[in-house]
Amino acid sequence: MNTSFMLEGIIFATAVVLLACPVEGRVHQHRDGRPAPGLATAPPDDGGECLIVTGDTQRPLRADAERNRRLIMQTADQMFAQRGATVTLNEIAREAGLGVATVYRRFPDLQTLIDALFTERFTTFLHLAKTAEQQEDPGLALRHYLLEAAQWRARDRSLEFILAAASIETKPIAEMRNGLGTHVDGLVERALAAGAVRGDFASSDVYAFLYMIGAVADSTHDIAPEAWRRYADVLLLGFGLDQSPAAWTPAMTDAEIRRTWPTTQNG
Repeated sequence: MNTSFMLEGIIFATAVVLLACPVEGRVHQHRDGRPAPGLATAPPDDGGECLIVTGDTQRPLRADAERNRRLIMQTADQMFAQRGATVTLNEIAREAGLGVATVYRRFPDLQTLIDALFTERFTTFLHLAKTAEQQEDPGLALRHYLLEAAQWRARDRSLEFILAAASIETKPIAEMRNGLGTHVDGLVERALAAGAVRGDFASSDVYAFLYMIGAVADSTHDIAPEAWRRYADVLLLGFGLDQSPAAWTPAMTDAEIRRTWPTTQNG
């Protein structure tokens, strides 16, 4: 074979790649994060930037794909906790250190990512409810679920945003919500039938309890991270349940309370 012809072909191919993007080993990306289709011979007309293409982007291995998926979800979790709805997929990709194309391949839009995080949360709460059901004592079963769920909520600072933003009316998520509701209803009904909880206790009190614990936990996370346990105990006693292991969690100091107060930008 004519080696001169081969060399010319290689030089031409390299020139095309460099023309498509000024940095070798990259392809163009639109401003909104969509990878420009094909190998363009000029930058995309919307002024997009270049996107690194790696072996993972082109042919991801199963282990790499799952690792990237977990990294994307963990990064999104942290960013949603800090900024809520202002986060974009492009920013998540940048923070995670992944190419935008990799993120879009796993989650084609932000809603898909939020729904995946919702599913992960509800799978956890469903597991907690099923575990609580194994307790023979109805009062202990309900208390177990409340405390375990409260502990998860206290650590999960992005949960409120995810609950508000998820596609809750879609069939898979609606079925998951209904499934969890069935298990929670069962825990409440058992406790009521055994007289282990105040007579007017309702399943809606479970969700109100978690909402209140979440509000305390979010406000005190960096100040007194275990403070939520004290107020969980107060609520459980108010529900008529026996004293919980959180009984000896100390009250916050005046200084800690003041640090939880809202401040202005100038304050």
